[in-house]
Amino acid sequence: MQETTNLKPEEKTEAVPPSDLSEGIYDASVLGIPKMLILGLQHTFAMFGATILVPILTGLDVSTTLFFAGVGTLLFHFITKRKVPAFLGSSFAFLGGYAAVAPLIDGKPNTEMLPYASGGVFVAGLVYLVFALLMKVFGPKRVMRFFPPVVTGPIIIAIGLILAPSAISNFKTDWRVALIALVTIIFFNIWGKGMLKIIPIILGVVASYVAAILLGDVSLKGIADQAIVAVPTFTLMKFDISAIITIVPLALATMMEHIGDITAIGATTNRNYISDPGLHRTLTGDGLATALAAAFGGPANTTYGENTGVLALTHIYDPKVIEIAAGFAITLSFLPKIGFIIRSIPPATIGGVSLILYGMISAVGIRNVVENHVDFTRSRNTIIAALILVCALGFTDGVTFHIAKFTITLSGLAIASIVGILTNAILPGNEYEFREDTEDEENKFQTYKL
Repeated sequence: MQETTNLKPEEKTEAVPPSDLSEGIYDASVLGIPKMLILGLQHTFAMFGATILVPILTGLDVSTTLFFAGVGTLLFHFITKRKVPAFLGSSFAFLGGYAAVAPLIDGKPNTEMLPYASGGVFVAGLVYLVFALLMKVFGPKRVMRFFPPVVTGPIIIAIGLILAPSAISNFKTDWRVALIALVTIIFFNIWGKGMLKIIPIILGVVASYVAAILLGDVSLKGIADQAIVAVPTFTLMKFDISAIITIVPLALATMMEHIGDITAIGATTNRNYISDPGLHRTLTGDGLATALAAAFGGPANTTYGENTGVLALTHIYDPKVIEIAAGFAITLSFLPKIGFIIRSIPPATIGGVSLILYGMISAVGIRNVVENHVDFTRSRNTIIAALILVCALGFTDGVTFHIAKFTITLSGLAIASIVGILTNAILPGNEYEFREDTEDEENKFQTYKL
């Protein structure tokens, strides 16, 4: 009988029958190729709505985004020895950076500045490699002391709050269409069953889009002129000191998000991925995927919580299923007609989706603070959080200064990140400790708490 690896790498057991998912399936080949393809397509649906929303909000190319989501995921799996069932989709954490460097012009892409924003994201991806090296040399416990939840939590909260005005602006273009998107997302997220519960964003976009067509807000004229198959549009990055300084600090927040995601995936699959294949490998995979995408005009990549939800629902933990989803994403990137439809999505639909999505970004920051038991009765913690939030929201136009021949502009978010890290390092009483339970005989996931 065919064998598969169960919870402990050193033990071999009989393949888990498809009807028994209580302990999870780590080798999906026992289900057969047709079911693996369907499971892979399900992961594609789970990531699709959020992944394509980033290029819609920033002006980047949708096909290019899908292409590098797939390629980045496969690169991540290669670097992590095909052990971590994670999908890498578009990161929302960098939206503030794109908005600061290359804001949309009357809802249209800022083609002049987008390459410079991509250059900033490229450098941010390289920061992952530096952090991964530090993790490898010094270990997570020593490095993470400089990036506690009292710093990263408020930064994530600020990201969502900074983007809030953009959501309201789009929402007001047609409140009927926007409201349909919002209500649909909430309904299926709360009361949806099975697959419908996993893809509320897609359902919200579809329902709102159909309503926009019926109301005459959308025209599909020109879709027939699109080629059936075409190569995605690749745009080479450019470099600017101000763009780099504005965007790179965001990597600090996304790396913390990465650690949380890897921990969540480990909790779902009952594996210790921070120990094996190691946090240095997962960070390297995420960073290289981000740098590669940015180099050719794609957005930053990040491990997706949506796909972790699929893992929890199906109990299918085989990374090969995620690799199939990556293949579907790459295939979709070569279909221009789908890209045309996505680009025709009205601003009101984006507003309805963004209204809840941006709020959820801030909610993730709040959860980061709560789950790590940050004590706000301590003055140092209150001061750090207060400075981060006020700097991020107060410096709406950023700060511009000159060094030699270079003009440097720091966004409010960049200022907040720098102030938070320095304040945490300077003020006495930093008792944060990253807990690394590598001796756990059951090979369970690791946590980090304050």
